[in-house]
Amino acid sequence: MPRVGLTPHRLVQAGAELADEVGFEHVTVSAVARRFGVKVASVYSHLKSSRDLETRITLLALEEMADRADDAVAGRAGRDALIAFANVYRDYAREHPGRYTAARAPLDPATAAASAGPRHARSMRAILRGYHLAESEEVHAIRLMGSIFHGYASLEASGAFSHSTPDPEVSWARILDSLDETLANWSTPA
Repeated sequence: MPRVGLTPHRLVQAGAELADEVGFEHVTVSAVARRFGVKVASVYSHLKSSRDLETRITLLALEEMADRADDAVAGRAGRDALIAFANVYRDYAREHPGRYTAARAPLDPATAAASAGPRHARSMRAILRGYHLAESEEVHAIRLMGSIFHGYASLEASGAFSHSTPDPEVSWARILDSLDETLANWSTPA
């Protein structure tokens, strides 16, 4: 019988918090069980496996980021929407490093399609409408945006920018200016 007070939601939330503290790769069912002071079997009353826990943390992170992105870009267009969206990714990575790692974990196609991942793509497409890209070019632009946002956040999280000048904030602003200019002058191959 499941222990009173344990729910899949509470367990996933605890797993997400643990991911931020020790890293997503160190989250296990037994670590979550220890956090609640219960036996591993009690956790398995609510979750199918360690993979189920990891997937649920990934889904939670994608949902949290999509909610933040929706709020950040609401009522904005073009450059302002681009910068707001980019800052959501970077800020989330700084505030929730383990969840951010989880958000990039691979999902099976059906789970990915039902996740908040498509909301991220829709938000990016909405931003791109302000740049008047041809529909055939949107996927390329979305991949560029994702590469920049995730690449910068990952490098910054690893400490790659902590021993050099200028300040990473300056570089981030310059990169977003360059991305805005690239999108504004996007060329479609003949």
